[in-house]
Amino acid sequence: MEAGDRSSGGYVKSKDGTAIFYKDWGPKSAQPIVFHHGWPLSGDDWDTQMLFFLGKGFRVIAHDRRGHGRSAQVSDGHDMDHYAADVAAVVQHLGLADAVHIGHSTGGGEAARYVARHGQGRVAKLVLIGAVPPIMVKTAANPGGLPVSVFDGLRAALAANRSQFYFDLAGGPFYGFNREGVKRSDAVVQNWWRQGMAGAANAHYLGIKAFSETDFTEDLKMIDVPTLVLHGDDDQIVPIADSALLSAKLLKNAVLKVYKGLPHGMATTHADTLNKDLLDFIAG
Repeated sequence: MEAGDRSSGGYVKSKDGTAIFYKDWGPKSAQPIVFHHGWPLSGDDWDTQMLFFLGKGFRVIAHDRRGHGRSAQVSDGHDMDHYAADVAAVVQHLGLADAVHIGHSTGGGEAARYVARHGQGRVAKLVLIGAVPPIMVKTAANPGGLPVSVFDGLRAALAANRSQFYFDLAGGPFYGFNREGVKRSDAVVQNWWRQGMAGAANAHYLGIKAFSETDFTEDLKMIDVPTLVLHGDDDQIVPIADSALLSAKLLKNAVLKVYKGLPHGMATTHADTLNKDLLDFIAG
């Protein structure tokens, strides 16, 4: 597959030949914002933010992680090193500089690894939203993490009935729709399910290990650009105590903002609040 038209989006070949889909909107002379989506979604999860920042005059870019969305459903490379290298291929193809990288959940880990390993001289700022770093799984060095049995349960549910699993996850803890007094949005649930089911089951299955067992501690220590760490204190997917609170301490130049009562998917459920805070940080 040939590389796409740089004016709006298309496909780029990563280092190992995987076709990575991306979209690229806005003036090519404007400061770029690169969005990194969560598991098991696609670049479409950033529609609200991309439209908002497009309207503010920025250039906005989002890709679909390998095996997710419209990118190639390959057998190999479902790990953070390949994820970050795929981002580097998109960035190089588009010639991006002075970019702001915004990552949610798994995308936060991907963004952190990209900035630490590939972003020298190209990155202006970093934002981590409900992000998985430093490491999610419980280990001797990370006693506050979640036991591996939690992630084994995710793998089992995905393998047994991926469609039902995705409906249940989006309709419950991801957006906090299982909390008393929170109004469920069927449209949001259906859009999450649509994105998830567009991707490959093997990529999503292997991606669970990637987002839960990758240790980003050294990546965070290497990052020196201004970084905004945003997290809801009712995040049921990536508990705040073992993620944002630790990441903010490891980063050299971080600002931590905690949202009381907000869920993992707060960039969707509370987009107006998040977009304002993101704009203040980027423009500041």
